[in-house]
Amino acid sequence: MKLSIVIVNYNVKYFLEQCLYAAIKAASKVSSEIIVVDNDSVDGSCQMVSEKFPEVTLIANNENVGFSKANNQAIRIAKGQYILLLNPDTVVEEDSFMKIVGFMDQTPDAGGLGVKMIDGKGRFLPESKRGLPTPEVAFWKMFGFSSLFPHSKRFGRYHLGYLDKDQVHEVDVLAGAFMLLRRQTLDKVGLLDEDYFMYGEDIDLSYRITQGGYKNYYFPQTTIIHYKGESTKKGSINYVKVFYNAMIIFAKKHFSKGNARRYALLINLAIYFRALLTLAARFVKSVILPLADAFFIYLGFAILLPNWESYKFERGYYPPEYLHVTVPIYILIWICSIWLNGGYRKNIRFNRIFKGLLWGAISILIFYSLVDESMRYSRALLLLGSGWAFLTLPAYRYLLYKLKLTGLQVELDKQKRIAVVAAVDESKRISELIANSGLKIDTIGFVSPDHSIHQQFYLGNIHQLKEIIRINKIDELIFSSGDIPSQEIIRIMLDLSDLNIDYKIAPPESLSIIGSNSISTAGDLYVVHINSIAKENNKQNKRAFDLVVSAVLITFSPGLVWFIGSKSCFFHNISQVFIGNKSWVGYCSGTQNHLPPIKKGILSPASLFPVTIPEKKKDELNIVYAKDYRLMNDLEIVLKAWKNIGKS
Repeated sequence: MKLSIVIVNYNVKYFLEQCLYAAIKAASKVSSEIIVVDNDSVDGSCQMVSEKFPEVTLIANNENVGFSKANNQAIRIAKGQYILLLNPDTVVEEDSFMKIVGFMDQTPDAGGLGVKMIDGKGRFLPESKRGLPTPEVAFWKMFGFSSLFPHSKRFGRYHLGYLDKDQVHEVDVLAGAFMLLRRQTLDKVGLLDEDYFMYGEDIDLSYRITQGGYKNYYFPQTTIIHYKGESTKKGSINYVKVFYNAMIIFAKKHFSKGNARRYALLINLAIYFRALLTLAARFVKSVILPLADAFFIYLGFAILLPNWESYKFERGYYPPEYLHVTVPIYILIWICSIWLNGGYRKNIRFNRIFKGLLWGAISILIFYSLVDESMRYSRALLLLGSGWAFLTLPAYRYLLYKLKLTGLQVELDKQKRIAVVAAVDESKRISELIANSGLKIDTIGFVSPDHSIHQQFYLGNIHQLKEIIRINKIDELIFSSGDIPSQEIIRIMLDLSDLNIDYKIAPPESLSIIGSNSISTAGDLYVVHINSIAKENNKQNKRAFDLVVSAVLITFSPGLVWFIGSKSCFFHNISQVFIGNKSWVGYCSGTQNHLPPIKKGILSPASLFPVTIPEKKKDELNIVYAKDYRLMNDLEIVLKAWKNIGKS
């Protein structure tokens, strides 16, 4: 047998399904086998492999033994002359395996091989080729010099940025996402070092390959998609610690004792340095918008106050305490209200800001009516200041977004415009998946995967994609991998990489649509995300939310009670939630079989809809609510349906 493909999986069923579909196509061109090692996944991965891919050899572990040990389990039973370690969050071209095996056959000094990788937007991934992380190389990488000077032969050695990404090169380190190894080489240098649980094993093995007299090659004559999924986010402190501690293991193994100590010291300094930067960046990101909002609102009152005094009274009519004490209290209430309505999320939605300002203004007016008359300075100024805030806060955010001075993204609450590239049957199936998602998505039309097909069903064919995207203002393309070869999908992504387009891939006979930028940011429609309401922290958050809302309702009940239909039910519901018999938000009435039990709700996800919805839709809403619980979902339901909180 020529090739054994080894895939280690951990709770990424839908990515594994897509990976296997592409790998089986590619494996048909080479004498090969595919071995999947599952590290005790709980998302149904093993069942999916057994049912959909019976030809695949499955090793199901009863615990997560780590990446290295799981790969070694498969390598020991593999029969191939070459071993390919392949991540489950990858998509290979149909001729990838044939090309890499051919290169290895013609290059006897090659012990290992890596390929050109792109992300879900078609952008080249620099980790496709890497240099050995010596103390100097690691220093330039960890302290940011390699990012500042990526093409420098001195500073850019970590990702070998000075080497042409479209030419074959000898490299130091292969990427673990796609690592082709000669069996003869492994017999000589050994398998993956199981001291590495998650990171560093690819660097260690690559180094041992070169020490054993072989060479590692970067081979860009085939390209794969790598969604770059990882159990820890690369910006997190935890990732920094896990990754760099793996580097310490590497240094202790392969560097002299003195160099290893210096390397460990350097890495520990880098961990603290990166941790400090991460914490500082998070703090700045979390306070920059609230501080800017406070500044602009205060500026508005500072401008409005003297002008209103001159128009209505005389300069100095209001005491200094108004600007120094009262206005800051107003601002604090507005900022808290905007935050509760999601106005400080990274993706800006103006309706969240307006909703926050509106509820803030209502809260201030209620507060204004309850305080002593001597502290009621001016209702007119409050209304003018509210108008200023409604105009200014969205305006300056939009200006920052248009000038691209920050990382802010504006969601203009418009439907995403999608085109589906598929044959007729798959086009209809994919469009049904999109329709059932419940998201704001507008399927503009379908694109024929074959230029020979001409019928009214299609906008055009695959060779007209640039024109179709331009004319129809398409935001995203969904490809059917059952109708279009992976190689063609990758080629199209590379060809359209200058356009701001997202991409998704729909495997055949699957309920998932996979994409776009990475495994961790794939989007609500495309990857099933589980954040069960049964989780202990979600239960605690939900109970805390109920108590806070109850306290707020009691506080503002003198004003709110006049807008509620049944006043007695209003106070009864508050007491029931307080003692824990009910929750402000629960399931819709209907089938709740097999769903985690929760308290009966005063409101439900169905409260978001002004009309009565069918029982089937209620069941779907219950499943979505239980599967992907978010505190902000409860808040949105309460804010939108607050007039119904007095129902029996």
